[in-house]
Amino acid sequence: MVKRNEMIRLGAFLTATGQHVAAWRHPDVLADGGTNLQHYIENVRIAERGKFDMMFLADNAGIWQRDLDTEGRSPRAGYFEPITLLSALAATTSHIGLVATMTTTFNEPYNVARKYASLDHLSGGRAGWNLVTSANEAEAWNFGFDAHMLHDERYARAREFAQVVLGLWDSWEDDALLRDKQAGMFFDRAKLHLLNHHGEYFKVRGPLNVPRTPQGRPVLVQAGSSDVGIELAAETAEVVFTAQQVLADARNFYAALKGRMAAYGRAAETLKILPGLSPVIGRTRAEAQAKYDQLQELIHPVIGLGMLSSLAGIDLSRLDVDGPLPDDLPETNAGRGRQKLLIDTARHGNLTVRQLYMQFAGARGHQIVIGTATDVVDRMEEWFGEYAADGFNIMPQTLPGGLVDFVEFVVPELQRRGLFRSDYEGRTLRENLGVPWPVSRHARQSVPSRPATTE
Repeated sequence: MVKRNEMIRLGAFLTATGQHVAAWRHPDVLADGGTNLQHYIENVRIAERGKFDMMFLADNAGIWQRDLDTEGRSPRAGYFEPITLLSALAATTSHIGLVATMTTTFNEPYNVARKYASLDHLSGGRAGWNLVTSANEAEAWNFGFDAHMLHDERYARAREFAQVVLGLWDSWEDDALLRDKQAGMFFDRAKLHLLNHHGEYFKVRGPLNVPRTPQGRPVLVQAGSSDVGIELAAETAEVVFTAQQVLADARNFYAALKGRMAAYGRAAETLKILPGLSPVIGRTRAEAQAKYDQLQELIHPVIGLGMLSSLAGIDLSRLDVDGPLPDDLPETNAGRGRQKLLIDTARHGNLTVRQLYMQFAGARGHQIVIGTATDVVDRMEEWFGEYAADGFNIMPQTLPGGLVDFVEFVVPELQRRGLFRSDYEGRTLRENLGVPWPVSRHARQSVPSRPATTE
């Protein structure tokens, strides 16, 4: 295993009550966590105390049909709109990055560029946009469509969407704002640029009416693992969240994604790959296993089948839970990377449907480690040293308990081994991630004297 000359990066994936599908039923968890501001404030402050690079919020602009079909048993029917929530959290934190999902399928680039640029200003340079295409067909029904846009078309739209947003974030050069009261000059017109984008999906003149942000522009995050998703990440992403359970698969993904970046004139180190990791931590392995078993016992079969339907992108609600996953599942129009992971897991383990949903209940296909803090750090160090990850998106099974365990037990062990910071290196998300300052495409060579990206 190679000793790397950098630190592990950490995200905290905060999903209302926790990652486990039955977390809301746990006696130590607030059932109303999805719409409880104080709950989010508590959790993000715990993550900041642990020196996490960022917190991460997933989002859907609609309730999944499988959640409507669970006889009222699903807790995923109510949670905050993420930009609104992150704006509130920006006022209660000072260092941790604030990242949230916003889909390219049912938004417009100008609105997205404006909202995230505003969040970056509000937070002092800590915003990140998780660029996704909508896998949830119910979102289409909320925006006037009878059917969901096809998978590859969603990604074609997403690619142009990202180009427009990045262009709008470059509307202002770094020193465009003069604010010279004596001369009566507020900005240098020569350093404010129209985009004038005319493409297949969008026509946007610009410029953005929010100035250049404290970190140049928000950090661009991406999570797609299909072939077109990987290509989009190679072109645009600065952080990628991904799901692998086997070291060899993670190494292959890491090498394949970073290997594509040169085609876009980008250096591999400008992208950080963070696989999901869901730890269940105890002082002993037996204690950790008991914690996990308690959650597993709370899973209702209707919820388990609904979760599989969501991951597979097709209705599996009528399957025999004690039978195998059918061999003839049609290709989904939703998330193809996650459907493939589901099918491969079932085949390799020869699992029944019940065994499959029990295995995915804790982290929906991301890696779960059940054991002591030493066990968790051993796994993290192995993946980091083998170039399977630049860090991890930590997915606590319950909140706040699982996050507290990680901060109190795992973080000190990471620090003891020299794998993780003892304090934040900077004030912006870019500075803490080690992602370079993005020089505006319009900037003169002499302004500013900061390291440029290789985009």
